[in-house]
Amino acid sequence: MFPWLTTLGLIPLVGSAAVALLPKGRDLLAKQLALGVSLLSLLISLLMLTGFKTNTGTLQLVESHDWISTFGIKYAVGVDGIALMMVLLATILAPIVILGSWNEAENGRFSVKTFFALLLMLETFMVGVFSATDVFLFYVFFEAMLIPVYFLIGSFGGAQRSYAAVKFLLYSLFGGLLMLAAVIALYVISKDQLGAPTFDITALTKLHFGALTERWLFLGFFIAFAIKAPLWPFHTWLPDAASAATPGTAVLLVGVLDKVGTFGMLRYCLPLFPGAAKYFTPLIIVLSVISVVYGALLAIGQTDIKRLIAFTSISHFGFITLGIFAMTSQGQSGATLYMVNHGFSTAALFLIAGWMISRRNSSTISDFGGLQRVTPVMAWTFFLAGLSALALPGMSSFVSEFLVLVGTYTRYPWAAIIATGGIILAALYVLILIQRTMHGPVTAGNENLPDLTLREKLAIAPVIAIIIFLGFYPKPILDVVNPSVAHTMQVVGVTDPAPTGGK
Repeated sequence: MFPWLTTLGLIPLVGSAAVALLPKGRDLLAKQLALGVSLLSLLISLLMLTGFKTNTGTLQLVESHDWISTFGIKYAVGVDGIALMMVLLATILAPIVILGSWNEAENGRFSVKTFFALLLMLETFMVGVFSATDVFLFYVFFEAMLIPVYFLIGSFGGAQRSYAAVKFLLYSLFGGLLMLAAVIALYVISKDQLGAPTFDITALTKLHFGALTERWLFLGFFIAFAIKAPLWPFHTWLPDAASAATPGTAVLLVGVLDKVGTFGMLRYCLPLFPGAAKYFTPLIIVLSVISVVYGALLAIGQTDIKRLIAFTSISHFGFITLGIFAMTSQGQSGATLYMVNHGFSTAALFLIAGWMISRRNSSTISDFGGLQRVTPVMAWTFFLAGLSALALPGMSSFVSEFLVLVGTYTRYPWAAIIATGGIILAALYVLILIQRTMHGPVTAGNENLPDLTLREKLAIAPVIAIIIFLGFYPKPILDVVNPSVAHTMQVVGVTDPAPTGGK
Protein backbone atom coordinates (compact mmCIF):
# COMPACT_ATOMS: atom_id res chain seq x y z
CA MET A 1 0.00 0.00 0.00
CA PHE A 2 1.28 3.46 -0.89
CA PRO A 3 2.29 5.42 2.26
CA TRP A 4 -0.11 8.29 1.73
CA LEU A 5 0.08 9.82 5.19
CA THR A 6 3.86 9.61 5.45
CA THR A 7 4.21 11.19 2.02
CA LEU A 8 1.73 13.90 2.94
CA GLY A 9 3.72 14.69 6.07
CA LEU A 10 7.13 14.63 4.40
CA ILE A 11 6.33 16.93 1.48
CA PRO A 12 5.91 20.15 3.52
CA LEU A 13 8.82 19.15 5.80
CA VAL A 14 11.17 18.78 2.82
CA GLY A 15 9.72 21.98 1.40
CA SER A 16 10.40 23.76 4.68
CA ALA A 17 14.05 22.73 4.54
CA ALA A 18 14.30 23.80 0.90
CA VAL A 19 12.84 27.22 1.68
CA ALA A 20 15.15 27.67 4.67
CA LEU A 21 18.23 26.82 2.58
CA LEU A 22 17.50 29.40 -0.13
CA PRO A 23 20.11 32.15 -0.50
CA LYS A 24 19.53 35.32 1.48
CA GLY A 25 17.40 37.88 -0.29
CA ARG A 26 15.40 35.42 -2.41
CA ASP A 27 12.15 36.34 -0.69
CA LEU A 28 9.91 36.02 -3.73
CA LEU A 29 11.31 32.60 -4.57
CA ALA A 30 10.74 31.51 -0.94
CA LYS A 31 7.08 32.53 -1.18
CA GLN A 32 6.60 30.84 -4.53
CA LEU A 33 8.29 27.64 -3.39
CA ALA A 34 6.23 27.52 -0.19
CA LEU A 35 3.02 28.02 -2.15
CA GLY A 36 3.98 25.33 -4.65
CA VAL A 37 4.81 22.83 -1.91
CA SER A 38 1.53 23.50 -0.07
CA LEU A 39 -0.43 23.04 -3.30
CA LEU A 40 1.36 19.74 -3.90
CA SER A 41 0.38 18.63 -0.38
CA LEU A 42 -3.22 19.59 -1.11
CA LEU A 43 -3.14 17.53 -4.32
CA ILE A 44 -1.78 14.50 -2.43
CA SER A 45 -4.49 14.83 0.23
CA LEU A 46 -7.21 14.96 -2.44
CA LEU A 47 -5.76 11.89 -4.15
CA MET A 48 -5.67 10.18 -0.76
CA LEU A 49 -9.36 10.99 -0.33
CA THR A 50 -10.26 9.05 -3.47
CA GLY A 51 -9.07 5.79 -1.87
CA PHE A 52 -10.92 6.31 1.42
CA LYS A 53 -13.92 4.05 2.05
CA THR A 54 -16.79 5.97 3.58
CA ASN A 55 -18.80 2.94 4.68
CA THR A 56 -16.61 2.06 7.67
CA GLY A 57 -15.64 3.92 10.82
CA THR A 58 -12.38 2.05 11.40
CA LEU A 59 -8.87 3.31 10.69
CA GLN A 60 -7.71 3.31 7.08
CA LEU A 61 -4.49 4.13 5.19
CA VAL A 62 -2.71 2.50 8.12
CA GLU A 63 1.10 2.40 8.38
CA SER A 64 3.03 0.88 11.27
CA HIS A 65 6.79 0.57 11.77
CA ASP A 66 8.88 -0.11 14.85
CA TRP A 67 10.45 3.04 16.23
CA ILE A 68 11.63 2.52 19.82
CA SER A 69 10.97 -1.19 20.27
CA THR A 70 12.16 -1.36 23.87
CA PHE A 71 9.25 0.82 24.98
CA GLY A 72 6.72 -0.49 22.48
CA ILE A 73 6.73 2.81 20.57
CA LYS A 74 5.89 2.71 16.88
CA TYR A 75 5.64 5.09 14.00
CA ALA A 76 1.98 4.31 13.43
CA VAL A 77 -0.43 6.46 11.44
CA GLY A 78 -3.93 6.03 10.08
CA VAL A 79 -7.13 8.00 9.72
CA ASP A 80 -10.82 7.47 10.27
CA GLY A 81 -13.39 9.83 8.83
CA ILE A 82 -12.95 12.40 11.60
CA ALA A 83 -9.15 12.49 11.31
CA LEU A 84 -9.35 12.62 7.52
CA MET A 85 -11.48 15.77 7.66
CA MET A 86 -8.98 17.42 9.98
CA VAL A 87 -6.07 16.53 7.69
CA LEU A 88 -7.97 17.95 4.72
CA LEU A 89 -8.76 21.11 6.68
CA ALA A 90 -5.04 21.60 7.32
CA THR A 91 -3.94 20.96 3.74
CA ILE A 92 -6.66 23.20 2.27
CA LEU A 93 -5.94 26.13 4.58
CA ALA A 94 -2.14 25.94 4.27
CA PRO A 95 -1.90 27.29 0.66
CA ILE A 96 -4.69 29.78 1.37
CA VAL A 97 -2.75 31.13 4.35
CA ILE A 98 0.50 31.29 2.38
CA LEU A 99 -1.17 33.19 -0.47
CA GLY A 100 -3.06 35.44 1.93
CA SER A 101 0.06 36.10 4.04
CA TRP A 102 2.28 37.07 1.12
CA ASN A 103 3.51 40.30 2.75
CA GLU A 104 2.99 39.52 6.46
CA ALA A 105 6.62 38.70 7.25
CA GLU A 106 8.20 41.88 5.95
CA ASN A 107 8.67 43.44 9.41
CA GLY A 108 9.49 40.32 11.40
CA ARG A 109 12.54 39.69 13.52
CA PHE A 110 13.63 36.92 11.20
CA SER A 111 13.78 36.67 7.42
CA VAL A 112 10.82 36.19 5.11
CA LYS A 113 12.01 32.72 4.14
CA THR A 114 12.02 31.73 7.83
CA PHE A 115 8.36 32.71 8.12
CA PHE A 116 7.30 30.51 5.22
CA ALA A 117 9.60 27.67 6.26
CA LEU A 118 7.89 27.69 9.68
CA LEU A 119 4.45 27.59 8.05
CA LEU A 120 5.42 24.48 6.07
CA MET A 121 6.95 22.86 9.15
CA LEU A 122 3.72 23.50 11.01
CA GLU A 123 1.75 21.83 8.22
CA THR A 124 3.81 18.66 8.68
CA PHE A 125 3.11 18.60 12.41
CA MET A 126 -0.60 19.22 11.84
CA VAL A 127 -0.84 16.24 9.48
CA GLY A 128 1.12 14.15 11.99
CA VAL A 129 -0.97 15.00 15.04
CA PHE A 130 -4.25 14.17 13.30
CA SER A 131 -3.02 10.92 11.75
CA ALA A 132 -0.96 9.42 14.62
CA THR A 133 -2.40 6.19 16.03
CA ASP A 134 0.43 5.64 18.52
CA VAL A 135 -0.24 7.71 21.64
CA PHE A 136 3.45 8.52 22.16
CA LEU A 137 3.80 9.62 18.53
CA PHE A 138 0.70 11.77 18.97
CA TYR A 139 2.29 13.37 22.03
CA VAL A 140 5.48 14.10 20.07
CA PHE A 141 3.54 15.91 17.34
CA PHE A 142 1.32 17.59 19.94
CA GLU A 143 4.37 19.18 21.57
CA ALA A 144 6.33 19.73 18.34
CA MET A 145 3.60 22.05 17.05
CA LEU A 146 4.54 24.50 19.78
CA ILE A 147 7.92 25.23 18.20
CA PRO A 148 6.87 26.82 14.89
CA VAL A 149 3.84 28.53 16.46
CA TYR A 150 5.98 30.08 19.20
CA PHE A 151 8.36 31.59 16.64
CA LEU A 152 5.57 32.61 14.26
CA ILE A 153 3.90 34.59 17.05
CA GLY A 154 6.99 35.80 18.89
CA SER A 155 9.02 36.80 15.84
CA PHE A 156 6.46 38.03 13.32
CA GLY A 157 3.51 39.21 15.42
CA GLY A 158 2.41 42.61 16.70
CA ALA A 159 3.42 44.80 19.62
CA GLN A 160 2.56 42.24 22.33
CA ARG A 161 4.06 39.30 20.45
CA SER A 162 6.67 38.29 23.03
CA TYR A 163 4.16 38.27 25.88
CA ALA A 164 1.57 36.39 23.82
CA ALA A 165 4.09 33.81 22.58
CA VAL A 166 5.38 33.06 26.07
CA LYS A 167 1.86 32.84 27.50
CA PHE A 168 0.84 30.46 24.72
CA LEU A 169 3.92 28.33 25.32
CA LEU A 170 3.51 28.14 29.10
CA TYR A 171 -0.17 27.17 28.91
CA SER A 172 0.55 24.54 26.28
CA LEU A 173 3.55 23.12 28.13
CA PHE A 174 1.53 22.80 31.32
CA GLY A 175 -1.15 20.85 29.49
CA GLY A 176 1.49 18.77 27.74
CA LEU A 177 3.10 17.80 31.04
CA LEU A 178 -0.23 16.56 32.38
CA MET A 179 -0.71 14.49 29.25
CA LEU A 180 2.84 13.12 29.49
CA ALA A 181 2.15 11.89 33.02
CA ALA A 182 -0.96 10.10 31.75
CA VAL A 183 0.98 8.65 28.78
CA ILE A 184 3.62 7.24 31.14
CA ALA A 185 0.87 5.70 33.26
CA LEU A 186 -0.60 4.04 30.17
CA TYR A 187 2.82 2.57 29.42
CA VAL A 188 3.05 1.02 32.90
CA ILE A 189 -0.51 -0.29 32.88
CA SER A 190 -0.26 -1.74 29.36
CA LYS A 191 2.95 -3.55 30.28
CA ASP A 192 1.27 -5.02 33.35
CA GLN A 193 -1.98 -6.09 31.67
CA LEU A 194 -0.81 -7.01 28.16
CA GLY A 195 2.60 -8.46 29.02
CA ALA A 196 4.40 -5.94 26.82
CA PRO A 197 4.18 -2.14 26.71
CA THR A 198 2.26 -0.55 23.88
CA PHE A 199 1.02 2.85 22.85
CA ASP A 200 -1.24 1.57 20.07
CA ILE A 201 -4.59 3.26 20.53
CA THR A 202 -6.59 0.17 19.53
CA ALA A 203 -4.77 -2.01 22.05
CA LEU A 204 -5.08 0.63 24.77
CA THR A 205 -8.88 0.67 24.47
CA LYS A 206 -8.84 -2.91 25.81
CA LEU A 207 -7.16 -1.96 29.10
CA HIS A 208 -9.09 -2.11 32.36
CA PHE A 209 -8.66 0.64 34.95
CA GLY A 210 -9.84 1.19 38.46
CA ALA A 211 -12.40 3.97 38.62
CA LEU A 212 -10.09 6.43 40.39
CA THR A 213 -7.14 5.66 38.11
CA GLU A 214 -9.27 6.08 35.00
CA ARG A 215 -10.53 9.46 36.17
CA TRP A 216 -7.03 10.79 36.83
CA LEU A 217 -5.80 9.58 33.45
CA PHE A 218 -8.83 11.11 31.75
CA LEU A 219 -8.09 14.47 33.41
CA GLY A 220 -4.47 14.29 32.27
CA PHE A 221 -5.59 14.13 28.66
CA PHE A 222 -8.71 16.26 28.95
CA ILE A 223 -7.08 19.29 30.60
CA ALA A 224 -4.36 19.30 27.93
CA PHE A 225 -7.04 19.22 25.24
CA ALA A 226 -9.21 21.80 27.03
CA ILE A 227 -6.24 24.19 27.08
CA LYS A 228 -5.55 23.57 23.40
CA ALA A 229 -9.22 23.94 22.36
CA PRO A 230 -9.55 26.27 24.44
CA LEU A 231 -12.45 25.67 26.80
CA TRP A 232 -13.39 28.01 29.64
CA PRO A 233 -11.61 28.51 32.09
CA PHE A 234 -8.46 27.44 30.19
CA HIS A 235 -8.98 30.00 27.43
CA THR A 236 -7.12 33.15 28.46
CA TRP A 237 -4.08 32.58 26.24
CA LEU A 238 -6.11 32.60 23.00
CA PRO A 239 -7.21 36.27 22.72
CA ASP A 240 -3.64 37.42 23.41
CA ALA A 241 -2.10 34.96 20.96
CA ALA A 242 -4.62 35.56 18.18
CA SER A 243 -4.45 39.34 18.45
CA ALA A 244 -0.63 39.41 18.57
CA ALA A 245 -0.09 36.88 15.76
CA THR A 246 -0.12 37.75 12.08
CA PRO A 247 -3.53 37.04 10.50
CA GLY A 248 -2.17 33.99 8.65
CA THR A 249 -0.73 32.54 11.83
CA ALA A 250 -4.02 33.24 13.61
CA VAL A 251 -5.87 31.30 10.89
CA LEU A 252 -3.77 28.18 11.46
CA LEU A 253 -3.76 28.66 15.24
CA VAL A 254 -7.53 29.03 15.68
CA GLY A 255 -8.71 27.35 12.51
CA VAL A 256 -6.64 24.16 12.73
CA LEU A 257 -4.36 23.83 15.78
CA ASP A 258 -7.09 24.47 18.32
CA LYS A 259 -9.06 21.63 16.71
CA VAL A 260 -6.40 19.28 18.07
CA GLY A 261 -8.05 19.81 21.45
CA THR A 262 -11.56 18.84 20.40
CA PHE A 263 -10.23 16.13 18.07
CA GLY A 264 -8.24 14.69 20.98
CA MET A 265 -11.38 14.52 23.10
CA LEU A 266 -13.05 12.39 20.42
CA ARG A 267 -10.02 10.28 19.51
CA TYR A 268 -8.48 9.71 22.97
CA CYS A 269 -10.59 10.83 25.93
CA LEU A 270 -13.77 8.99 24.99
CA PRO A 271 -12.44 5.63 23.68
CA LEU A 272 -9.58 5.24 26.19
CA PHE A 273 -11.50 6.31 29.29
CA PRO A 274 -15.22 5.77 28.63
CA GLY A 275 -16.17 5.39 32.28
CA ALA A 276 -14.40 8.57 33.32
CA ALA A 277 -15.82 10.41 30.31
CA LYS A 278 -19.34 9.57 31.43
CA TYR A 279 -18.49 10.51 35.03
CA PHE A 280 -17.18 13.98 34.07
CA THR A 281 -19.75 14.66 31.34
CA PRO A 282 -22.10 16.80 33.50
CA LEU A 283 -19.20 19.03 34.53
CA ILE A 284 -17.93 19.34 30.95
CA ILE A 285 -21.43 20.17 29.70
CA VAL A 286 -21.55 23.02 32.22
CA LEU A 287 -18.10 24.29 31.14
CA SER A 288 -19.19 24.11 27.50
CA VAL A 289 -22.32 26.14 28.11
CA ILE A 290 -20.31 28.73 30.02
CA SER A 291 -17.86 28.93 27.11
CA VAL A 292 -20.69 29.50 24.64
CA VAL A 293 -22.21 32.37 26.59
CA TYR A 294 -19.01 33.83 28.06
CA GLY A 295 -17.16 33.95 24.75
CA ALA A 296 -20.12 35.60 23.01
CA LEU A 297 -20.63 38.21 25.74
CA LEU A 298 -16.98 39.21 25.74
CA ALA A 299 -16.92 39.35 21.94
CA ILE A 300 -19.69 41.95 22.02
CA GLY A 301 -17.59 44.27 24.18
CA GLN A 302 -14.32 44.10 22.23
CA THR A 303 -12.81 47.14 20.54
CA ASP A 304 -10.02 45.23 18.75
CA ILE A 305 -11.17 43.30 15.70
CA LYS A 306 -8.82 40.34 16.11
CA ARG A 307 -9.63 39.95 19.80
CA LEU A 308 -13.31 39.97 18.91
CA ILE A 309 -12.81 37.11 16.45
CA ALA A 310 -10.80 35.21 19.07
CA PHE A 311 -13.60 35.48 21.64
CA THR A 312 -16.15 34.30 19.09
CA SER A 313 -14.00 31.20 18.68
CA ILE A 314 -14.14 30.51 22.42
CA SER A 315 -17.93 30.53 22.09
CA HIS A 316 -17.80 28.23 19.06
CA PHE A 317 -15.49 25.78 20.80
CA GLY A 318 -18.05 25.62 23.57
CA PHE A 319 -20.56 24.40 20.99
CA ILE A 320 -18.10 21.81 19.68
CA THR A 321 -17.30 20.42 23.13
CA LEU A 322 -21.01 20.42 23.97
CA GLY A 323 -21.72 18.26 20.93
CA ILE A 324 -18.90 15.83 21.73
CA PHE A 325 -19.98 15.19 25.31
CA ALA A 326 -23.69 15.10 24.56
CA MET A 327 -22.86 11.46 23.71
CA THR A 328 -25.29 11.35 20.80
CA SER A 329 -24.64 10.65 17.14
CA GLN A 330 -26.18 13.97 16.08
CA GLY A 331 -24.10 15.87 18.62
CA GLN A 332 -20.79 14.28 17.70
CA SER A 333 -21.42 14.45 13.95
CA GLY A 334 -22.40 18.09 14.37
CA ALA A 335 -19.30 18.77 16.47
CA THR A 336 -17.02 17.26 13.81
CA LEU A 337 -18.75 19.21 11.05
CA TYR A 338 -18.49 22.30 13.26
CA MET A 339 -14.71 21.83 13.49
CA VAL A 340 -14.46 21.92 9.72
CA ASN A 341 -16.90 24.80 9.23
CA HIS A 342 -15.36 26.88 12.00
CA GLY A 343 -11.96 26.44 10.40
CA PHE A 344 -13.14 28.04 7.16
CA SER A 345 -15.30 30.79 8.64
CA THR A 346 -12.51 31.79 11.03
CA ALA A 347 -10.00 31.72 8.18
CA ALA A 348 -12.15 34.14 6.21
CA LEU A 349 -12.63 36.49 9.17
CA PHE A 350 -8.96 36.61 10.17
CA LEU A 351 -7.64 36.96 6.62
CA ILE A 352 -9.98 39.78 5.68
CA ALA A 353 -9.48 41.48 9.06
CA GLY A 354 -5.74 41.26 8.45
CA TRP A 355 -6.06 42.94 5.07
CA MET A 356 -8.21 45.66 6.61
CA ILE A 357 -5.66 46.21 9.38
CA SER A 358 -2.71 46.36 6.97
CA ARG A 359 -4.49 49.03 4.92
CA ARG A 360 -5.58 51.13 7.89
CA ASN A 361 -2.56 50.43 10.15
CA SER A 362 -4.99 49.87 13.00
CA SER A 363 -6.96 46.99 14.48
CA THR A 364 -9.37 49.21 16.43
CA ILE A 365 -12.93 48.70 15.24
CA SER A 366 -13.82 52.39 15.59
CA ASP A 367 -11.13 53.31 13.02
CA PHE A 368 -13.15 51.54 10.35
CA GLY A 369 -16.45 52.66 8.95
CA GLY A 370 -18.13 53.00 5.59
CA LEU A 371 -15.89 50.42 3.92
CA GLN A 372 -18.87 49.20 1.90
CA ARG A 373 -18.58 52.38 -0.16
CA VAL A 374 -14.79 52.36 -0.47
CA THR A 375 -13.87 48.65 -0.68
CA PRO A 376 -17.05 46.81 -1.73
CA VAL A 377 -15.45 43.44 -2.51
CA MET A 378 -13.65 43.32 0.83
CA ALA A 379 -16.82 44.43 2.61
CA TRP A 380 -19.00 41.77 0.98
CA THR A 381 -16.58 38.93 1.66
CA PHE A 382 -16.29 40.03 5.29
CA PHE A 383 -20.08 40.19 5.49
CA LEU A 384 -20.42 36.62 4.16
CA ALA A 385 -17.78 35.37 6.59
CA GLY A 386 -19.66 37.07 9.43
CA LEU A 387 -22.93 35.45 8.38
CA SER A 388 -21.23 32.07 8.58
CA ALA A 389 -19.88 32.91 12.04
CA LEU A 390 -23.41 33.66 13.30
CA ALA A 391 -24.68 30.41 11.72
CA LEU A 392 -27.18 31.94 9.32
CA PRO A 393 -29.20 29.29 7.41
CA GLY A 394 -27.53 28.73 4.06
CA MET A 395 -24.08 29.17 5.56
CA SER A 396 -21.89 26.23 6.58
CA SER A 397 -21.99 26.74 10.35
CA PHE A 398 -25.79 26.55 10.51
CA VAL A 399 -26.05 22.81 9.87
CA SER A 400 -23.32 21.93 12.37
CA GLU A 401 -24.75 24.20 15.07
CA PHE A 402 -28.23 22.77 14.47
CA LEU A 403 -26.98 19.19 14.80
CA VAL A 404 -25.10 20.01 18.01
CA LEU A 405 -28.16 21.61 19.60
CA VAL A 406 -30.53 18.83 18.50
CA GLY A 407 -28.11 16.14 19.68
CA THR A 408 -27.63 17.91 23.00
CA TYR A 409 -31.34 18.54 23.57
CA THR A 410 -32.20 14.83 23.42
CA ARG A 411 -30.01 14.20 26.48
CA TYR A 412 -29.44 17.60 28.16
CA PRO A 413 -32.34 19.89 27.17
CA TRP A 414 -31.39 22.61 29.66
CA ALA A 415 -27.90 22.88 28.16
CA ALA A 416 -29.26 23.11 24.62
CA ILE A 417 -31.74 25.82 25.63
CA ILE A 418 -29.06 27.96 27.29
CA ALA A 419 -26.62 27.40 24.42
CA THR A 420 -29.30 28.51 21.96
CA GLY A 421 -28.94 31.92 23.58
CA GLY A 422 -25.44 31.94 22.15
CA ILE A 423 -26.98 32.15 18.67
CA ILE A 424 -28.72 35.40 19.61
CA LEU A 425 -25.51 36.79 21.08
CA ALA A 426 -23.62 35.72 17.94
CA ALA A 427 -26.03 37.73 15.82
CA LEU A 428 -25.32 40.73 18.04
CA TYR A 429 -21.53 40.61 17.94
CA VAL A 430 -21.37 39.90 14.20
CA LEU A 431 -23.95 42.45 13.11
CA ILE A 432 -22.52 45.13 15.42
CA LEU A 433 -19.07 44.47 13.93
CA ILE A 434 -20.40 44.64 10.37
CA GLN A 435 -22.36 47.82 11.11
CA ARG A 436 -19.38 49.60 12.67
CA THR A 437 -16.85 48.64 10.02
CA MET A 438 -18.76 48.38 6.75
CA HIS A 439 -21.74 50.73 6.93
CA GLY A 440 -22.44 54.33 7.86
CA PRO A 441 -20.37 57.33 6.81
CA VAL A 442 -16.80 56.78 5.69
CA THR A 443 -14.50 57.28 8.67
CA ALA A 444 -11.72 59.83 8.18
CA GLY A 445 -8.64 58.07 6.85
CA ASN A 446 -10.58 55.39 4.98
CA GLU A 447 -11.43 57.42 1.90
CA ASN A 448 -8.69 56.03 -0.32
CA LEU A 449 -8.23 52.50 1.00
CA PRO A 450 -7.64 50.03 -1.87
CA ASP A 451 -10.00 47.11 -2.40
CA LEU A 452 -8.84 43.49 -2.53
CA THR A 453 -6.02 42.74 -4.94
CA LEU A 454 -6.12 39.82 -7.38
CA ARG A 455 -3.92 37.76 -5.04
CA GLU A 456 -6.22 38.43 -2.10
CA LYS A 457 -9.28 37.55 -4.16
CA LEU A 458 -7.65 34.26 -5.18
CA ALA A 459 -6.93 33.50 -1.53
CA ILE A 460 -10.39 34.26 -0.16
CA ALA A 461 -12.55 32.99 -3.06
CA PRO A 462 -12.20 29.24 -2.27
CA VAL A 463 -12.96 29.85 1.42
CA ILE A 464 -16.17 31.73 0.65
CA ALA A 465 -17.12 29.08 -1.93
CA ILE A 466 -16.65 26.28 0.62
CA ILE A 467 -18.68 28.17 3.24
CA ILE A 468 -21.61 28.53 0.85
CA PHE A 469 -21.35 25.03 -0.62
CA LEU A 470 -21.30 23.31 2.77
CA GLY A 471 -24.17 25.51 3.89
CA PHE A 472 -26.41 23.97 1.26
CA TYR A 473 -24.82 20.54 0.89
CA PRO A 474 -22.92 19.20 3.94
CA LYS A 475 -23.63 15.58 2.94
CA PRO A 476 -20.12 14.79 1.59
CA ILE A 477 -18.53 15.50 4.99
CA LEU A 478 -21.30 13.87 7.02
CA ASP A 479 -21.05 10.73 4.90
CA VAL A 480 -17.37 10.48 5.84
CA VAL A 481 -17.65 11.27 9.56
CA ASN A 482 -20.89 9.51 10.50
CA PRO A 483 -19.45 5.95 10.42
CA SER A 484 -16.52 7.09 12.58
CA VAL A 485 -18.88 8.72 15.05
CA ALA A 486 -20.93 5.50 15.22
CA HIS A 487 -17.74 3.50 15.82
CA THR A 488 -16.63 5.87 18.58
CA MET A 489 -19.99 5.61 20.33
CA GLN A 490 -19.82 1.83 20.09
CA VAL A 491 -16.37 1.78 21.69
CA VAL A 492 -17.53 4.14 24.45
CA GLY A 493 -20.65 2.04 24.98
CA VAL A 494 -23.31 4.71 24.51
CA THR A 495 -26.37 4.86 22.28
CA ASP A 496 -28.74 7.60 21.25
CA PRO A 497 -31.62 8.18 23.68
CA ALA A 498 -34.82 6.36 22.74
CA PRO A 499 -37.52 8.63 21.24
CA THR A 500 -40.16 9.75 23.71
CA GLY A 501 -43.69 10.90 23.22
CA GLY A 502 -47.30 9.92 23.67
CA LYS A 503 -49.56 8.02 21.33
